[in-house]
Amino acid sequence: MINQRRLLLKRTAAGSAIALLASAGLLTPTRVLASLSRDAFALRNADEAIRNATGGDPQDSDAINIKAPDIAENGAVVPVTVSSTLEGADAIWLFAANNPLPLTSAYEIPEGTEPYVSTRIKMGETGDVIAVVRAGDALYAARKEVKVTIGGCGG
Repeated sequence: MINQRRLLLKRTAAGSAIALLASAGLLTPTRVLASLSRDAFALRNADEAIRNATGGDPQDSDAINIKAPDIAENGAVVPVTVSSTLEGADAIWLFAANNPLPLTSAYEIPEGTEPYVSTRIKMGETGDVIAVVRAGDALYAARKEVKVTIGGCGG
C-alpha cells in the first residue's frame, strides 16, 4: 500500500512538473513543428499531393523497396515498410494514391541514419502505395499495388 502511494505521488509530481514547464513555454516540441505544408495533406489528387509535399516530380527508382501486403484484408491497418539504398536520403513521404487524401505521412531522416520507415496506413480502396525519397536535391519514387478487401477510409 505504501509503495503504491509513493508511486502515485512520484507520478503526480513528475506530471505536474512537465505540465508546468510546457505551459511556461520552456518545454516545446521542436521536431514536431515540421515545415511540411498542411495543404499537402488536404489535396485530393495524388500527383498534386506529391508535387506539393515534395516540391517536385520524382523519377522512378529501383533503389526504393516498399514492403506491403499484396492483399490487405483490412484497409484500416495496412502495414507498410519503406527502405532505400539511395545515398544521402533525408526524407520519405508515403502516399495512398486512391485515398480521398493521398498523403498519409512524411518523415525526416537524420544524417547518418538508415533510410527506413515502418508504419501502418489506412487505405480506402485498392490502389498504389507510393513512396517518395529525397536524396540530395533529387526525388525518387517507387510504387506497389495493394488490393484492399475491406476499406479503411469509410469503406
